Amino acid sequence: MARRLDSVAATLGGELVEGRVDPSTPVDAAVPLTDFAVVGHPAFATLVVGTAAELLAALRAGDARSLALAGAVLVAPAPTSALRAALAEARAAAIFGRGQPPELLHAALVAQLADDRAAEDRLVTTGTKVLTQVARRGGARAVVAELAHRIDGWAVLLDVHGQVITTAGAGGLHVQDAVAVAFHRPVRVRHPGLQVHAVGPGEDLTAYLVVSSREASTSRTRDLASQAAALLDLLLRTHDHGGTERLGRSVMVDTLLAGGPEASELLHRWGVRDRSLTAFALTSRSKGVDLERLVTRWLDELGAVHVVTESHERVIGFLRDGQVDAFARRVEEFLLDGRVVLRLGLGSSAPVDALARSAGEARQAHEAAVADARAVVRYRALPTVAYVLDRLDEDASARIGDLLEPLAGGDGELLRTLRVYLAEHGALGVTATALGIHRQTLATRLLRIEELTGLSLASPDDRTAAWLAIRALER
Repeated sequence: MARRLDSVAATLGGELVEGRVDPSTPVDAAVPLTDFAVVGHPAFATLVVGTAAELLAALRAGDARSLALAGAVLVAPAPTSALRAALAEARAAAIFGRGQPPELLHAALVAQLADDRAAEDRLVTTGTKVLTQVARRGGARAVVAELAHRIDGWAVLLDVHGQVITTAGAGGLHVQDAVAVAFHRPVRVRHPGLQVHAVGPGEDLTAYLVVSSREASTSRTRDLASQAAALLDLLLRTHDHGGTERLGRSVMVDTLLAGGPEASELLHRWGVRDRSLTAFALTSRSKGVDLERLVTRWLDELGAVHVVTESHERVIGFLRDGQVDAFARRVEEFLLDGRVVLRLGLGSSAPVDALARSAGEARQAHEAAVADARAVVRYRALPTVAYVLDRLDEDASARIGDLLEPLAGGDGELLRTLRVYLAEHGALGVTATALGIHRQTLATRLLRIEELTGLSLASPDDRTAAWLAIRALER
């Protein structure tokens, strides 16, 4: 947010003489000629104030200081023909006032720059407060996401081994550049202007934060990123006493999904006496939400046992049948920046020794919620696709799934791409972002899918057939 050279000249009401310093260059300092030695930073303009005669003499002195002056911006009360000639010869920039004494010119310039720095400091302070708030709400991932938004750019958080912890903005597309600059690797960096901030002091590093901004203010980006790095250091070092509890819940949920007498016995020991439960699947479209923490708080409010686990940014769990509606209302009422960002799928009530069916229904309902951009979808309200698939035998489902057999090779990349593309209603930009790839890469994959399957993704019938095949494969 530093004031540009042309803006400073306009505020003074003076004349700007262009030279080697571009008029759009931000200004970082204004000094009297007697105090000038060197230009502080090549990316910023330094204003040097003096009389026309003093500036002319200094510019023609032929020493190291005169060479430095040619790279600064000279500020004088009024122009003279000799000074204009010297400026043209040195290709130096200048601002000529309206006859004010040099002392008043300098004071006016210092006041302008002080106002700008104060505004910059206020923005950094506000940004730091917001980063602190999102840190409490969503942890390290939320801090990185908010930082990328604040600096109008992207961010990558790497561990000390160069592995990605989380990214935000277009950071997923620039991981290699981030690793290269963080670890000083001798490779060509395709994205210039990166900043690296160590997370943690000295030899006790926990991570590296790499950011890139489209803003003109590199100082504000640096200040905000350094504050974020300090917050991340606290977050990454805080011992998570709930880690063992989460691992235990995950194992127990796996036992429930396996079903049988063991599942019923486990729930009884867990304090759940109900004969039936309802499964749910929940995700968030925002990285600023700590789903597990949010669900845990809601379950506490409902007086429910924490029969939940989180995997791949999705929370799977089971609720007492009488708590389902209250849980769904919390999801519908949860807003982030005025937006509904949660997607909840609810299964049907199932016996406690056969909960896998309800969990499968919850996942299908959740996929429908994502596809339709709805906060809550109940399996019993699903449209024809689920109804039809439920009434097909295994052979019929297998035949439908065979349509996408050509995509089953490799690591499943093409099948995953097709699924996200259809779930996002064919929106290329949203699909590419969800997959973390470039739009051109997505277009190439879609062409390959059409070649292998013989489907046309421009045809509604073919898209429907592909979605039915995907749903059949997931059963």
